[in-house]
Amino acid sequence: MRILAATIAALTVCLAGPAFAQDPEYGQPSQYSEPVDTYSQDELTDAVSDFFGVTAEAAASTLERVFSNLGRPVGYVAGEEVSGAVGVGLRYGEGYLTMKNGVREKVYWRGPSVGWDAGGNASRVFVLVYNLEDPALLFQRFPGVEGTAYLVAGMGVNYQRADNITLAPIRSGVGLRAGANVGYLAYSRRRAWFPF
Repeated sequence: MRILAATIAALTVCLAGPAFAQDPEYGQPSQYSEPVDTYSQDELTDAVSDFFGVTAEAAASTLERVFSNLGRPVGYVAGEEVSGAVGVGLRYGEGYLTMKNGVREKVYWRGPSVGWDAGGNASRVFVLVYNLEDPALLFQRFPGVEGTAYLVAGMGVNYQRADNITLAPIRSGVGLRAGANVGYLAYSRRRAWFPF
């Protein structure tokens, strides 16, 4: 009798399982959750294409990997930077943070790097910003690892993370630079020359 009861219970759970898995509400945001404004891939493809002066196809192929890894960003920073290295490097830049909710703010960044890296470059930078609820939280240090290979021109993406905020800088630059390095970028509201 116990075996029959256990078998019936097991069959009930197995047959009811697919019904739960097919529930269309499962995994969807609650009607009570606050909506978060994010940029679509199409919006940013147009913005990146215009900013870098590349075709929409080139912008879309660069963004496709970032969107598949991180999803939709809440904002972006568009700006310019210069950097150079001979083993030890420095990077300085400035741009504007633009949030989907309309917030726009001037941003500066700087930072050191160490690694097998040599050369110099000037770049336009388009940074996708993820999980940033308050723009004030951007102003901190973001560590990252970067590999570069610029010979006249090139485009690359790396990720920087701090306090659950992820930045995905897309760089397109001119210069002569090759290598890999580890460092950080410190974002601030004011220009500063001391890289630490």
